[in-house]
Amino acid sequence: MSQGSSPVTLFSPYKMGKFSLSHRVVLAPLTRCRALNGLPQPALAEYYVQRSTDGGLLISEAAIVSDTGAGMPRVPGIYNDEQVEAWKKVVDAIHAKGAFIFCQLWHVGRASHEVYQPGGGLPISSTNNPISKRRNVLLPDGSHGTYPKPRALETQEIPQVVEHFRQGALNAIQAGFDGVEIHGAHGYIIDQFLKDGINDRTDEYGGSLENRCKFLIQIVQAVVAAIGADRVGVRISPAIDHLDAIDSKPLILGLAVIERLNRLQQNWGSKLAYLHVTQPRYSAHAQAEASKLSNDEEEAVFMRTLRNSYHGTFIASGGFTRELGMQAIASGDADLVSYGRLFISNPDLVLRFKLNAPLTKYNRKTFYTQDPVVGYTDYPFLNKSYYMDEEERLSRL
Repeated sequence: MSQGSSPVTLFSPYKMGKFSLSHRVVLAPLTRCRALNGLPQPALAEYYVQRSTDGGLLISEAAIVSDTGAGMPRVPGIYNDEQVEAWKKVVDAIHAKGAFIFCQLWHVGRASHEVYQPGGGLPISSTNNPISKRRNVLLPDGSHGTYPKPRALETQEIPQVVEHFRQGALNAIQAGFDGVEIHGAHGYIIDQFLKDGINDRTDEYGGSLENRCKFLIQIVQAVVAAIGADRVGVRISPAIDHLDAIDSKPLILGLAVIERLNRLQQNWGSKLAYLHVTQPRYSAHAQAEASKLSNDEEEAVFMRTLRNSYHGTFIASGGFTRELGMQAIASGDADLVSYGRLFISNPDLVLRFKLNAPLTKYNRKTFYTQDPVVGYTDYPFLNKSYYMDEEERLSRL
């Protein structure tokens, strides 16, 4: 696809609703466990500023919408005034670099542990069934534990969780965020309602596709009513099995969600900011067991089907390289591409991609440590002489 005579690339501008983006490389939401006592620290501002570009889009690490929402240590919240004030400093620093940032709204549901719950209670979910013992939960002391049996929400309790997402969105806008992303993916609470491999409810939120989609759609409606559709993104992962989140018919599930989002947009007369979808290659098990996809081409067909069905901006994520991102944009399979691990170890990823420069390797062992520097803000930028020489060479071509 092209704009006029110029081919569309990762570095082409893009109009995402009211937001004019200068390129199509997005910082994916990445939990980093550096928010002490649930509060963003100065290190968070430095981390995001390092990855900010003029006209670039960042999606924040997931911020929990209630005190029952955490499932990892040192994750930030967006449910009280102190958190809002702390986020303001981070967002202001990002805006000073000319970048946009959306706050990802999160509740982990059953992917938690009693140590993270008020009064040591049970995590809440769509089900009473726990995550299998082949998975483990990271505890505050750095050790790993078994996920406990959750407590299925009573039907009358569900509106309160919807309200937490609505209030979280209002808080995010108060903190200065440009918008929010509703985290409906990766085995967390919304996904626990969507997936038939988890949701075993017999009330109006279980059973049929219509019922399983209801929780997500109610959250989307509440958040949009609070802050406007053009400030709201939604993330889903129908073919991903993270935290045992398996569905027997992932493509049908994804299309069902998209059909409902399209219908809402038509009713509103306004589009959501974007739909953010994690592709199957993110999880080998999902590819083999859930999506039944056997090769890259079938995976591409899966994502292309979702992309072509959705009426709005489509962000693709999951295992993209520079080359794969360029292909996705050029073919029209995505409007924007989000990068996670590569952005962790390459704060100047956009520049490196532009110059096709070497990338710094990431260190998994420091993804979730509490150090405010090591493995967080200490990854190197390109040597200035490298990109000056390279830019001069490119200018002569």
